[in-house]
Amino acid sequence: MAIAEYILTLSCANRPGIVSVVSTAIAKHGGDIVQAAQFDDAQTGRFFMRIRFRLAGDPAPLRADVSALAEWIGSDWRLRPALERCKVLVMVSKFDHCLQDLLYRARIGELAVDCVGIVSNHPVGALAIAPDPSIPFHHLPITAATKHSQEARIGEVIERSGAQLVVLARYMQILSDSFASRLSGRCINIHHSFLPGFKGAKPYHQAFERGVKMIGATAHYVTSDLDEGPIITQDVEQVSHADTPDDMVRKGRDIERRVLASAVALHIEDRVLLNGRKTVVFS
Repeated sequence: MAIAEYILTLSCANRPGIVSVVSTAIAKHGGDIVQAAQFDDAQTGRFFMRIRFRLAGDPAPLRADVSALAEWIGSDWRLRPALERCKVLVMVSKFDHCLQDLLYRARIGELAVDCVGIVSNHPVGALAIAPDPSIPFHHLPITAATKHSQEARIGEVIERSGAQLVVLARYMQILSDSFASRLSGRCINIHHSFLPGFKGAKPYHQAFERGVKMIGATAHYVTSDLDEGPIITQDVEQVSHADTPDDMVRKGRDIERRVLASAVALHIEDRVLLNGRKTVVFS
C-alpha cells in the first residue's frame, strides 16, 4: 500500500485538548506524524497548528474525521498532499528581477510551483529577459479609465488558469479594494521597506539623499490597505556612505528577490496562517 505525506493546518479559538484530539485522529487512521508545530496566541486567544504526517492508503476517512472535528471546535482547516504543487500566476511591470528569480527557482525544483501565466501592464519586450515561451504571457495595459475592465480580465485569467496563488513580483499598479478583497489570503506582494518613508519614484535615490544606513524588503499578503497587509517575511542589509544610489538599487534588488522567494516558499508549504492583521509563520 502506497505511503504518502500530508500537511494539516488549522486555526481556532484555543481550548484544552486540541493537540490530543488531532493527533489521536491521525493515529486512528495509521498516520505517522513527522513534523508538528503549534502556537497559542495569548493576546487573541487563537490557536494555530501545522502537522506533517505519513499515511498509507486513502486519506478520505481521515479527512471526514478532521472535518467533523473542525466543526466541533470551530476550526478553519486545510489538508492536502505534501508534494502537491501550487499553481501560481505572476504579475509584473518593467522590473522583472523578482519574476526571473521565481521562474529560475521553479525550474531547478527549489519552489514546488507551476507558473500558469504571467500578467503585465507592459508588453513582453519591456522585460529585460523574455520569459519561458511555454508560459502564457498576458499583456493587459491599464489606464485610470480601464482599471475596472483590466482587473476583470485578470480575474478571468486567474479562473481559466486555475491559479491558487497570485504573486505581485514588482507589479507597479495599485489593486482596487474589491479586487484585493477577492484575492485575500492568496496574493503576495513585495516592496522595499522604505515605505511609507520614501514613496513615489526612485526610493533608493531618496534614501541615498537622506543617508540611510539600512535597506530592506517586505513580503506581505495584499489587502485594500496599500502595502500594509499581513507580513510574511522581511530582510535587511546594511549600506554605508560609500554606496552610490546604483549600489543601493542593486542591493535592493537582491533583497527583494530573496524575500519574495522565501514568502512564496512559506506560503506553498502551508507554513503561514493568518492571524487578523498579522501572520503566524512556522519556519
